[in-house]
Amino acid sequence: MALPHSTTARPPLPGPALLPPLRLSAPPQSGRIDPALLLSTVARLVASDTAVSKADLVAATGLARTTVSTAVDGLLAGGLLRLDGLRPTAGRGRPAERLALAAEGGQVLLADVGARGAHLAVTDLAQRVLAHTHVDLDVIDGPDTVLRTVETELTRLRAGSAVPARAVVIGLPGPVDNHLGIPVRPPIMPGWHAYPVTARLQQTFGCPAVLENDVNLRALGEARALPADQVPLLFVKVGTGIGGGLVTGGGSLHHGADGAAGDIGHVRVRGAPDDACVCGNVGCIEAVASAGAIARRLGGRGDVPSIADLRAMLGRGDAGAIAAVREAAGLIGELVATLVHLYNPARVTLGGSLTAASDELLAGVRSVVYQRALPLATRNLVLTNSVLGEYAGVAGATVLGIERVLSAESIGLLLPAP
Repeated sequence: MALPHSTTARPPLPGPALLPPLRLSAPPQSGRIDPALLLSTVARLVASDTAVSKADLVAATGLARTTVSTAVDGLLAGGLLRLDGLRPTAGRGRPAERLALAAEGGQVLLADVGARGAHLAVTDLAQRVLAHTHVDLDVIDGPDTVLRTVETELTRLRAGSAVPARAVVIGLPGPVDNHLGIPVRPPIMPGWHAYPVTARLQQTFGCPAVLENDVNLRALGEARALPADQVPLLFVKVGTGIGGGLVTGGGSLHHGADGAAGDIGHVRVRGAPDDACVCGNVGCIEAVASAGAIARRLGGRGDVPSIADLRAMLGRGDAGAIAAVREAAGLIGELVATLVHLYNPARVTLGGSLTAASDELLAGVRSVVYQRALPLATRNLVLTNSVLGEYAGVAGATVLGIERVLSAESIGLLLPAP
């Protein structure tokens, strides 16, 4: 299935619906019966397939049938839920009407922005990718230039649609405060510190906006596309820089106290050279083992190959490039082995620009991790490349966007209280 418009050649998104089915989370149970919270709870229970009929919802919430029916009727009238056929019931009871999210209930706008390019997409509430493009950009150009491109392309992708935008999600390649919606001193993004990203996007599109770190989006997308037993999950992206994302055993992102959890690019590992890093320190894993660092090492004092050039060199089996990647993989493996002891994930996923070009990175990291980490931490560990590749961020943004639309904060703005 061909993707709508792309400024650069890209492989199609996986699957006939462009993304595999993504698991949405069930809401935590609450003793409050706030109208917006009730609508949100019912909608999320249906969206996560935890409860897909009124009888299921009564059992799952412990609320009176009339209360549940009123909430369901409100969601049906508001266009967020739809009837989806009949579900057989045990015994001789009448089949129950099955509920599902209504695709036409709204659109989610997605922007997975990397250092040198961005995937932009529009999805509906049924997780279908309605339009997609990839644009080349450079975060060094600053927030005004980059966000103007994002806004222009997302608006173009939505052209002619009468379905309202319900949320916009953007991932950026640096530390972010997702409560305030601002980047926080991102090392490779000059001029972005404290820029009001979500406030700007909210004003542009007239709907709630969510800001997240780009690797967190990939981690979440990967986790929700896999079986539930593949969490906790650690995602390590090796591209222009190096970043990490952590997904908990419950399937949610682990941000830490201030949103800095998983920012592994500026950790120093044993045996790393004292190369200067953009953060001001020396020997950071990003400075010595990222795709950018490998390219600089191959260039020496001459012309430094681009990351695309590096991928091409790996593709044709260039001995120097392979040796450099193996050296970097050893350093990354040391770091991952430490993280495996610290976090004890069920799965470690490698992603980024180098993983699709060659298996050298994966093989090198695996050899160090399984050698260095203790047996208890590795006996069931899966260490592999991303199953979604470069579209993991689109998947993660889809999950965040739909769950934001169905949150009590957002759903209360869309529908009348029951």
